[in-house]
Amino acid sequence: MKKAILISYFLLLNLASWAQYNINYFVDQAIKNSPLIKENINLSEVSKLEIDRLKAFYLAPQANFTGNYLFSPILSLDEKKPSLKINPDAATKYLGYDLASSNGGTYQALFNVNQPLFNQKKYEVAAKQSEIASSIFQNNARISEHDLSKIIADQYILCYQNLQQIEYLKGSIDLLEVQQNMMKSLVEASIYKQSDLNLIYIEQQNFRTQLSIFEASYVRDLLDLKILAGMRDTTLFQLEKPEISLDPIIYSSQFSKKYELDSLNLYAQQDVSELKYRPQFVAFANSGLNAVYAPTLPARLGFSLGFSYNISLYDGNQKNINRAKNRILSQSISNYKTNFETQNTLRKSKILSEIKSYVNREQSTLKQINDYESLLKSYTKEILSGQLSVINYITVLKNKAIVQRDYSLMLSQKQLLINTYNYWNW
Repeated sequence: MKKAILISYFLLLNLASWAQYNINYFVDQAIKNSPLIKENINLSEVSKLEIDRLKAFYLAPQANFTGNYLFSPILSLDEKKPSLKINPDAATKYLGYDLASSNGGTYQALFNVNQPLFNQKKYEVAAKQSEIASSIFQNNARISEHDLSKIIADQYILCYQNLQQIEYLKGSIDLLEVQQNMMKSLVEASIYKQSDLNLIYIEQQNFRTQLSIFEASYVRDLLDLKILAGMRDTTLFQLEKPEISLDPIIYSSQFSKKYELDSLNLYAQQDVSELKYRPQFVAFANSGLNAVYAPTLPARLGFSLGFSYNISLYDGNQKNINRAKNRILSQSISNYKTNFETQNTLRKSKILSEIKSYVNREQSTLKQINDYESLLKSYTKEILSGQLSVINYITVLKNKAIVQRDYSLMLSQKQLLINTYNYWNW
């Protein structure tokens, strides 16, 4: 059943071979579908909205309406018979709350306005922290995109490696098919034995087994590639040859920006925490009803204005302690940045050295493949004339397949190294 499904997959692949997809297609799909990137973009937008909220908090007037009603009757004892009074005006002997604090009730319906004063600097300090937070989330999104690009490219290269192996094996199978057809007539002419024909058939089946293994690997790796890209589509299709070239060397790494933003955020947090040591000025006003005696309510409409001032004088030297803490934390960030830059320089040099070794080996291996192809052509002529053992021909063909496999692995490893170098050289 599995074999039938696999065969149908590759029939579909052959039919859809004209629809080719490259690395950029999968990278674009991965970035578009990544929830982590979307989250960082959303958090960046939230930080921008926080700036608007801070502007309203520090600079805009705050208006509200308050209403209060307090019912506080007393039991008057001034007369011979105790009586309940809701709004007493001159009681001397009574049971209940003190008239000085309640007068029998409170009636308030006030419109209030509070206006912060001299807060422009405070707003700028608080807004700066939100701006840095927005930049951090944007940078996190860029790093996530960069990470995805590398992961997708690595998986793409593995997929294409399987395609190359499939191509080489199909070529070997086709070549043995041609030899098999020729051998039939040579066996009939008693130039070769039936065992020679059977040997070709056995090796052809061996190649077909290997082909089915690589076809299954391609299906698996391609689906893994689509999983990484967040794609729903399960259709198989042909991949374009990956052509990843070395990027020009970058001396100012984008990775270092993370440490710079972390340092800026640390000091922005310190500036925000020190806002409480700045003087706070607030002007306030209210207008409406404010009374304690019901019969006089119509005459108790008015307004009031005021001004408040507050400044912190002493809190146990917390301000200097926080500054000392931030200096230590900032030094840690600086140490991480220096360590990364040192390691990254050495890392890139190491990768470039490995790439160079693959380039040198690639030329010699390609020459070896060409030599095997020339030898097989000569052997084909010798087989037709009955001058060559079939075993020798198959041995050379198998050796060529091994070299082709190694060459494919070599190309893939070189592409993976280039992709890794470009990742760190960013």
